[in-house]
Amino acid sequence: MNFQKFYSFNFLAKLLLSAIFVNAIPGKITNFGSQAQYISSRGFPEPLSNLLLIAAIALLISGSILLIFSNKTKLACSLLLIFLVPTTIIFHLVPFQLMAITRNLSLIGGLLIAIEKTNVNSFYQNEKKEPKEIEYSDLNEDN
Repeated sequence: MNFQKFYSFNFLAKLLLSAIFVNAIPGKITNFGSQAQYISSRGFPEPLSNLLLIAAIALLISGSILLIFSNKTKLACSLLLIFLVPTTIIFHLVPFQLMAITRNLSLIGGLLIAIEKTNVNSFYQNEKKEPKEIEYSDLNEDN
C-alpha cells in the first residue's frame, strides 16, 4: 500500500467530497421502508421504488469506496453522478428546494472537476510514459 498517497491533498479532497455520500448510506439502509415509501410518493410503483433504492445504495457505496480508496476516480465520480443528477431532478425540483438544489449542484461541480482532473493527469502521464523516438531523418539537415 502506498501510504504517501494517503497523505496528499488529492486524497483529502476525495475524502471530503465523498463525505456527504458516505453520510447518506446508513439512513437509506436503516430506514429502507420509509425511504422506499418516499420514492413511491413521487409517482414510482412500489416494486420499482425498492429496486431504485437498492440501486441508489449500491451506487453510493461503490462510488464512495472507489473514490476514497482507488485510482478509479472517473468511474467513482460517474457512479456518484448517476445517483446524484436524477435524485436532484426527481426529489428537489418539485417542490423547489433551493438549499438541496444548490448543495447538489455544488457536488455535481466537484465531481465534474475530479473527472476533469483525472483526464488531465492521465493525459500528462501518458505523454511522459511514451518515449519519443528520434529518427535519423529528423537530425539530418539535408531534408
